[in-house]
Amino acid sequence: MRRSPLAALLALSTVIAAVDREQSLKVKLGLWEVTTTVSASEELPIPAGLLEKLTPDQRARVEERIKANAPKITKRAYCLTKKQLNEGPTFGQEPKSCKRTTLTSSDKTVHVRIECFDNDISTSGTLQVEALASDRVKGSVNFSLSVANGAPNSSATFSARWVGPRCTSTR
Repeated sequence: MRRSPLAALLALSTVIAAVDREQSLKVKLGLWEVTTTVSASEELPIPAGLLEKLTPDQRARVEERIKANAPKITKRAYCLTKKQLNEGPTFGQEPKSCKRTTLTSSDKTVHVRIECFDNDISTSGTLQVEALASDRVKGSVNFSLSVANGAPNSSATFSARWVGPRCTSTR
């Protein structure tokens, strides 16, 4: 009789561990190369006072970039740790001023709500990450930026490939 509760507890802990594993993407830990394409639907606002601090040449370049509003493609390294995997990896920069809420999670997809606050600017949006294989993922993020002079919407898509198990000192 004493073995029955012990066996039940052992079986329950095995089931809980299995459920816990299903909540994380089935991808490899370590160094990833992430290619991101960012698009903005409107002009991005310039914080008050910033344009006044720029030289006329710098100001013209900034205004030209904003007006171009072309998609921006970047490549960067991302170190995926076990902690990030368990929290729902973003495969991007994660400022400390952001709060993440996992909406859904499985071994194939993670859907996260992100809210960031920095001075008088707040950003909110959703992120979806899909594991194509243990060494390849793709994802998208849609967010809106709220400031005094408007709330432009932006979106980004990304793809990432696993490079190796060890992260380098550069991120």
